[in-house]
Amino acid sequence: MAFNPRLTQWQGKAVWLVGASTGIGRATATALHAQGACVFISARNAQALQDWVAQHPGQDAQGRTRAVDLPLDVTDAQAVKAAAQSILARQPIDLVLYCAGYYRELRAADFSLAEMLRHQEINYVGALHVLDAVLPALQGQAGRDRTSAGHISLISSVAGFRGLPNSLAYGPTKAALINLAETLYLDLQPQGIGVSVINPGFVETPLTAQNSFTMPALITPEQAATEMLRGWARGDFEIHFPKRFTRWLKLMRLLPYRLYFPLVRKFTGL
Repeated sequence: MAFNPRLTQWQGKAVWLVGASTGIGRATATALHAQGACVFISARNAQALQDWVAQHPGQDAQGRTRAVDLPLDVTDAQAVKAAAQSILARQPIDLVLYCAGYYRELRAADFSLAEMLRHQEINYVGALHVLDAVLPALQGQAGRDRTSAGHISLISSVAGFRGLPNSLAYGPTKAALINLAETLYLDLQPQGIGVSVINPGFVETPLTAQNSFTMPALITPEQAATEMLRGWARGDFEIHFPKRFTRWLKLMRLLPYRLYFPLVRKFTGL
């Protein structure tokens, strides 16, 4: 079953990746550029964005540059809105991917309100800033032509499925993104606007490099990007990978608490 319009042809399509200076975002930007998309990348690290653009030359059929850097901080609502407007002044947005993320291990013994709020501002509120900037335009596109209504994709995490040790700050923000994507889908799918949520397992990125434990089924950002493009091509709502790991977590999500809590403690040793 296809939940969304299938995204298979990227030639000349405008894609905006927010949080694309490293990791999954950067790898996805590269994969989409290779398929002919016009890629707009945003993050705080302006130099990293400039370096990526310099490595990805090319123009579309209208002679427009196919790699554009738009540096911004996702916590700055006005900067996000200005970036969106600069893209929309050039062409409609076909895909916006929110991949900005922040992660620090945190347990209750070391509770930090500042860390909790930092996770919220980047992982969740930043996504709201992007939605505020693009939703009116996407809904306008849907009203004019359902075939170009666009697609919103949010990168969450399997950490959002259920509570996990060391994820006191990170997990709740990812759970919020999953819920947000589900509700957006119910509202926007009838208008022809695609919505998807990405739930990766462990991916080799600067964020996961902080982990002090062995990460099962660890994959590269390039593998993650390949899985995402496959999911969009199928019209999936949820795209999760690698399935040899994420399927187990999906099963654990169904367990009653009397089984879930002991099982998590057993496997994590925490």
